[in-house]
Amino acid sequence: MRAGIDSGGTFTDAVGITDQGEVRCAKVPSTPENPAAGTRAAWEALNDVGSFGLGELRHGTTVPTNALLERRGARTALITNRGFRDVIEIGRQRRPDLYDLSVDRAEPLVPESLRLEVGGRIAANGDEIEPLDLSGLAESLREQKPE
Repeated sequence: MRAGIDSGGTFTDAVGITDQGEVRCAKVPSTPENPAAGTRAAWEALNDVGSFGLGELRHGTTVPTNALLERRGARTALITNRGFRDVIEIGRQRRPDLYDLSVDRAEPLVPESLRLEVGGRIAANGDEIEPLDLSGLAESLREQKPE
């Protein structure tokens, strides 16, 4: 069986296809205290009583994304290429209030003080244009104040 499992904050969903082409779906409550238990329960619900072997499993989760969007969890820094520090605040340019100077903007997910830039560039074809500046990154991290 090939299967995909998505562990969400409320439910864990699974879909699979057997070697015979049968599509199976399952939905079980998520287990935030032990995400692996919810994933296992979804697999077991999908697989009845172990009648299908696992050929391939894809797993995804929205839990970290939700924690970031809900501003729960640890203080988070954003490390990006030099020149792209403010992209998270600028956002998309396809919005009706693009030129409205008085629009209320949402607070950025990462404050400016925690947006770190590092030298290094990769071309669209994967060639290295500028090597990653690990020493510069280490220096930026040392400058951060622990909470």
